[in-house]
Amino acid sequence: MHLTITTLDDRIMNVEVSEDLEIENLKAQCEFELGVPSANINLTWEGRPLADEKKTLKAYGIKNGDMLLLQHIRSQQQQSPPQAAGSGMAGGIPQLDFGSIQLPGSSRPPPKPDLEDPLVILELIKNNPHERALLKERNPPLSDALESGDTGKFVEVYRKQRDQRLEKERERNRLLQMDPFSSEAQKLIAEEIRLKNVESNMESAIEFVPESFGQVIMLYVDCLVNGHPVKAFVDSGAQMTIMSQACAERCSIMRLVDTRWAGIAKGVGTQNIIGRVHLGQIQIGNDFLQSSFSILENQPMDMLLGLDMLKRHQCVIDLQKNELLIGTTGTRTPFLPENQLPAHARINNQAQEPDEDQQLAAALQKSAEEAAGGSNTSTSSKSDSHKLFTASSPQNNGQSTSSGGASSNGANISQSTNSGNVMAQGGGASGAPVTFSEPVIRRLVDKGYNRHDVLEALTNTNGDEEKASIQLIAKSFKF
Repeated sequence: MHLTITTLDDRIMNVEVSEDLEIENLKAQCEFELGVPSANINLTWEGRPLADEKKTLKAYGIKNGDMLLLQHIRSQQQQSPPQAAGSGMAGGIPQLDFGSIQLPGSSRPPPKPDLEDPLVILELIKNNPHERALLKERNPPLSDALESGDTGKFVEVYRKQRDQRLEKERERNRLLQMDPFSSEAQKLIAEEIRLKNVESNMESAIEFVPESFGQVIMLYVDCLVNGHPVKAFVDSGAQMTIMSQACAERCSIMRLVDTRWAGIAKGVGTQNIIGRVHLGQIQIGNDFLQSSFSILENQPMDMLLGLDMLKRHQCVIDLQKNELLIGTTGTRTPFLPENQLPAHARINNQAQEPDEDQQLAAALQKSAEEAAGGSNTSTSSKSDSHKLFTASSPQNNGQSTSSGGASSNGANISQSTNSGNVMAQGGGASGAPVTFSEPVIRRLVDKGYNRHDVLEALTNTNGDEEKASIQLIAKSFKF
């Protein structure tokens, strides 16, 4: 909850704390923020002192948005006037110092921490989640050193930043002492005023519109293209509807690409346009919408619904209801939540990608087990479910073609009808036949690569799935 702490000298401190925070811990935080020893802090709420330091804010009835008054209480020795030298009595009463006597069960107030010691700063920030969050936002290098767990690295970064700050302050004082009205000094003063205005502007934004510092997810909808599920990004700022080459191959529409429309797509960056599919069908919900697609060679997202398609079907992006309204049919489809977005579109994609990879691996493993179990039931059905590749004679200039007309670079590729594996001869360095497991081929094809390219990569790498995947990735990035 949010609390405001004010002092008698009009100093104000805003803190975010838990309602289960004890008073003694709140005093320790005030000590870190204001530099006042916690033993000399007296907190009051609505005129009532918070005397029991073991009680929580919730136990006192303090609610979100309340204001506390912090009073700095002087110690007894600071409040009493100094005695004259040699005077052992005042008014006939001997002045005895009992300060050195420690009563059983009592403890002296802790010494004030040295805020210039990097190790003290490290411990204070490490035990305060709020300060760690602020440090991550305002000082990323020092925050990275803290999160690394390397004390030496934190001390090095802290001292380097402190030295730079002191050097900058010395340079500022030198310029002001020489001639405060010189052009350099005036530029320095103007920059300091600007930075103070920026800081004030940010503090106002944090107080009045804190949501502006959050991140929003992009707008995606589920759809079907040629019967294949696709997560489409709705972008009213894009001029045309685009699709990645991998998605077009997965949806089996690359055969419709008109390469006469090839070119360069320019925006934030530049990408190669392979061509255009002049007429395609997108199914959103129960509606079948006609659209054209520009196929991009290297595009991270599968499909982007641009302004041409949105205007053609009079679509309305309803952010209040978080829905996409198709004006020509009146159908509403909700935008996807973050957990259903593609991995590259999520805010915390690093935490999500391993889980998604594990789920994909589990699904592929299950599919492979089912395929292996079904291979023993019928040889003929296995032969019908997979493509049969046959190669031409070696005299064909080192090139062999499959029944589908694809090149295999001299590899003699055939498929075993009783095991579900694909065999390639002459692909390795020794010319020995290499057998490819159908689950391995399926895993690579499911990543968006053409089946023939997968077989060619496996042939070139002697069936090594990892090397074949690297070769396919390198090939996909060639222009």
